[in-house]
Parts: sequence; C-alpha cells; structure tokens
Amino acid sequence: MTGPVPTLSAVGTPRLLAGLDRQPWLDRAAHLALHGPPPTPSWSELAALAEEIGLRGRGGAGFPFARKLRAVAASLRRTGGAAAVVVNGSEGEPGCLKDTALLLHVPHLVLDGALLAAGALGAEQVAVGVTREDVELSVRRAVAERGTSGPAARVVRLPERFVTGEGTALVRGVGGGPALPSGRKVRSSESGLGGAPTLVSNTETFAQLAVAARLGAAGFRELGLAEEPGTVLLTVAGKHVVETPTGLPLPYALGLCGTDPGQGVLVGGYHGTWLGAAGAAAATVSRDSLAAAGAVFGAGALLPLPESTCPVGETARVARWLAAESAGQCGPCFQGLPSLAESLFEAAHGGGRQALEGVRARMRAVERRGACAHPDGTARFVASSLAVFAEDFEAHATGAGCGRPVLGALPLPDGVRGAAAVPGGARASKPAPAERLLVDWTLCRGHGLCADLLPGPLRLGPDGYPERAVVAVPARMRQRALRAVRRCPALALRIETTGAAN
Repeated sequence: MTGPVPTLSAVGTPRLLAGLDRQPWLDRAAHLALHGPPPTPSWSELAALAEEIGLRGRGGAGFPFARKLRAVAASLRRTGGAAAVVVNGSEGEPGCLKDTALLLHVPHLVLDGALLAAGALGAEQVAVGVTREDVELSVRRAVAERGTSGPAARVVRLPERFVTGEGTALVRGVGGGPALPSGRKVRSSESGLGGAPTLVSNTETFAQLAVAARLGAAGFRELGLAEEPGTVLLTVAGKHVVETPTGLPLPYALGLCGTDPGQGVLVGGYHGTWLGAAGAAAATVSRDSLAAAGAVFGAGALLPLPESTCPVGETARVARWLAAESAGQCGPCFQGLPSLAESLFEAAHGGGRQALEGVRARMRAVERRGACAHPDGTARFVASSLAVFAEDFEAHATGAGCGRPVLGALPLPDGVRGAAAVPGGARASKPAPAERLLVDWTLCRGHGLCADLLPGPLRLGPDGYPERAVVAVPARMRQRALRAVRRCPALALRIETTGAAN
C-alpha cells in the first residue's frame, strides 16, 4: 500500500535532499551529476570516516556505525565467509516519514551508501527491506538503472507493521522467513541474512554515509555542531520532512512546518518520550540537548501536541494501536500491552486513582521482559505521558475530565479508529463502530478458553459452552475479544461490526 507523501524542506543548503527543488525523483544521471561518482574505500577507511564524523544509526537506537562495521569485519575474519548488507527502509512508525522521503525521491543516494559498505566488506548480498508499494517501485526503478555491475541490490516487500523494523524481524523477513523478532540474543553482525555476518542499518544512515564518503570528514563537519556534525532529517507532525544542521532550536524547526510546541512534543516517536512545553522551547536539534532534557532523539520524529486536543485520549488511542501491533510471540507483549491499554482506557473514563495505579502496575509487568523492545518502548511512552500530563490524567481519573476533544493529533495509519468518548467533553471526532462477538456452533468444541479471556460479556453455560451465540463487545474490552478470536483452538469465533455506536 501507499501512505502519506511527506512535504520536503531544508534549512540552508541541503545534502540528503539536494536536487529536489529541480525534479521530484533523481534518476541515475541526475544523481551522478549532482553528487559525482562514489569512492571505493576499504572497510577500515570507511570505519575511520564514520568514527571521525560520529555517524550513528538514524533508525532509533543511535548505535555507532563504525562499531557495526568493525563487528562485521571481525566476524568475517573468524568465519572466512561472505558478508551481507541490509537496508532498513521499513519505517513502521506512523509519525516518521524521513526514510520514506529518501527512498521515494533520492533512492540512489541510499543505494550508494549500501553498496559502498558492501564493496568494502566484500559482501555478496545487498537487500533493501520496505513496506510501502510506492517505495518498493521507486527503489526497484533505481536498482534497474544501475545495471548488473557489482553486487545487485534486491528489494523485499515486508508486512507493514510496527515491529517489522526491529533488526532481527527485518533480517528474517528479507531472508524469506516471518518478519517477526527472533527473541534470540545473536547479533546480526555474527549471524544474519542466510547465516552470514550482516551489516544492518537504517536508510538515512546509508544516505549520510554516501554523502560523507564524497565530502570527506572535514567537508562533512562544515555543517552542524562540532560534537554532532552534519545534518539530520526530522519528521514533524507526521507529515513534514525537514533537513537541518544539528544545533537548530527545536521551536524553529517546528515553526518551519507551521506549528509550535503546544502542550508538549513527543520526541522519537511512539517508543519515545515527551518534552513539556517549556522543555521543548529550550531544546535544540541534537542528541545531547534532548538527552539533557530527558528525551531521546530516536528516529527524528517530532510530534507536537496542540493545545486544543486531549492528551489523555491521545495517549490512550496510541497505546491501543501499539498493543494491536504486538508480534504475539511473548506474554509481556501479547497479553501485557492490551492490559496496559485497557487500564489506560479505564483511567481516562473516571476509573479513579486506583485505575492510574493499575496503569503503573501494568507498565512494571511488561518492562524488560519482552522478546524485543516493543513492550519497553510502549511502557516508556505511557510513563512519559503520565509524567508530563499528570494533571490531565488526574482530572480524567477522578471524573472531571479536561474538557477537550480527542482530535487525533498523534498520527496513526489510515483506517485505525480513534479513542472512544472520554468524560469531560473529550470525544472522538467520529463514533467508534459497535462490534459483537459471534460463536459458530458448527465449530465450537467447548474448550472454554474464550470465557477466560473475555470474562463478563462471555459466560459459559452448565454444559461448558458459551451461553449465547452473539455477544456485544464493549469498546474497552475489544483487545480481549480479539485475543479470544485469535486463540480459539477451534476457530469458532469472529468479530462483526454492526454500525455506529450510540
């Protein structure tokens, strides 16, 4: 599928987005005319360059690229085999479009960086993992323009969901397996694609590498901060992509996109943290500045929350979506995140201070226990919301509410419905559809698991079978109903939408 197409802008002279003021897609000839042919450094020269400019992964974790490169080289020396290079272009984060922008408009720059690394390591496999149809077509077109010289990059379309971008999920998916986290602690640099030592990095990281290889360390350092040189790509409000030198005041970057800090800014996306209005106003676009303010730069997503929307309702709807994005492979994620989302819903609907304590208990139950970072990241997002918007959560939990609607300011994929009504005047812009759980008697075998997963609405009769074939599903229990459907051993359950809720 295709998704939103970002608007592009730059502060000063762009590097990654250069040339797009003249044409919207840089073909091979335009790319070479603008940037020139790429060099052919050794892996040690490439590692030294990455270290000198402080190049870190731009996908979220910020891991030093030089260390990744050296780890793969060390594995090759031990094994004597061939390496692989994988570009992470999945971008399952709804508030982030920067990698999509690169692959849609300047795919040759990304391919240059990946092929530079592949040539330096002697890699025989280069793969680009994507999730959007338009991105896939753009990269395939660029690969076709390059012909057959050198290791050809292949493009792999993966499922469009949040956890696809997790490193092991990406490598498994590109290799033809399920695009799900492996849950194992084996590094891709030791055993990745097809068992080969694999260099995995983000789309922007490879594009930055291609720029730096041409400019050299001194040229790359002409822009940005001395301790964090160069430029970065930011996604603002889920729709604007801006290239800016590091060190730019955060409010200025927001202002370029016609917005301001509002009630606060979520930095780093839905696994990130909130900066309150005062903290956002004082921050600059740099890892150190944001870290000092208690935030993590992550993948460069900046999501300001307007004064007109309800922070409690916004948090609750995102938490529900994150719970639904579980890979379903471990209990802390598959069971813990829906429980966390339900606790948030109860707190938002006047569940009292005990409901807020329930949210905190659910967070503690999932932290540091998942097969991947999804439970931890979700808990971090919720904990940050509770801290920054403490007064709003208190008002909702005690039944007073904040009096603001839920406008859906935090972007979610098309077709994902918003939060249900929240007391205190906060109501979703569209009513949620009513749903009911249907029992197929021709398949039901009376296992009884459904009643354990959906207590209350679904009760068993004396014979051990559900009492009714049609069960109304309260909005707050939707995740439990979905779990019951997925886990029914006889596949005897399904959910039916019946229209708009009252």
